[in-house]
Amino acid sequence: MAEAADSAPVRGTQSAVEQLGWVFTHPLLTFLEVVWRWLVAIPLLAVCWIEVQRILAELPLDSTGVTGISFQNPWLGAVRASGAWALYRPHVTALLPLIGLPAALAWAVVSGIGRNLVFMRLERGLSFRPLTMILLQAAWLAALAVTVWGWSSSAGWAAATHITLDAEPDLVGYAMWMIFLSLGFFTLWALVSWVFTIAPMLALLERRSATSALARSLRLGKAFTGKLVEINLVMGIVKLALIVLAMVFSSVLIPFSDEVGASAMHLEWIVVLVFYCIAGDYFQVVRLKGFLEFWRIYREPHSQSD
Repeated sequence: MAEAADSAPVRGTQSAVEQLGWVFTHPLLTFLEVVWRWLVAIPLLAVCWIEVQRILAELPLDSTGVTGISFQNPWLGAVRASGAWALYRPHVTALLPLIGLPAALAWAVVSGIGRNLVFMRLERGLSFRPLTMILLQAAWLAALAVTVWGWSSSAGWAAATHITLDAEPDLVGYAMWMIFLSLGFFTLWALVSWVFTIAPMLALLERRSATSALARSLRLGKAFTGKLVEINLVMGIVKLALIVLAMVFSSVLIPFSDEVGASAMHLEWIVVLVFYCIAGDYFQVVRLKGFLEFWRIYREPHSQSD
């Protein structure tokens, strides 16, 4: 362990607060993060919109009973929504291989290059290694897919055990399990995803291969790992706060919907969505900057000898 780390200990949360201002004064970093993400997101959303319109033309909402859902009767609404999803599911499932796989490959390529450029801007002198970064971003995406699959399977178990046709549905129990599972998997992702965030940084800073960087990210020592987990949890809480804030902002005009009209509400939702995406990318750069600062404390003195 580096003596500097022992003589001047600092909490990960303190470091994150310090990096907030630093990243805010370097807007190009957030701009790069936003650009590479939307280079994938905009074409993907356009393709999804076209396919949604095609599916709705073949199977209109009026024919599925969704338009008759009343929020005053949530049980009936859930049954109708489930019935509508059963009709739409074959169409969506058929599109997943055609859209999901190319989108995943495009995201891995663009994110690998984009994240490499962000790191090069964060730390002068780093080399451009797109193939290594693409492989590591693909590993991150695979880990996310496994986590989402785990949550989806758990949610299916909760629905199958609490909402059945031969008994009164246990909506309270189902809601409790869904809240518990959603928060649990969100926390689990915050606890483990730092491995796939620090690995690309190790690959560039210590000139490692993709496999070596992933292996090294699991053996960083208790002190360094603790700081990374702490920052990751803080950023996870911040993301939850952003979601809540976006929900609040998106409902501001609902009491005045009759006066402002649907167009104003749609514009409000677009503005809130853009705000959420930019804020999320900004905090992602803050996370990277915090990881970099702790690498300098715990790893830089030993990186050449490992």
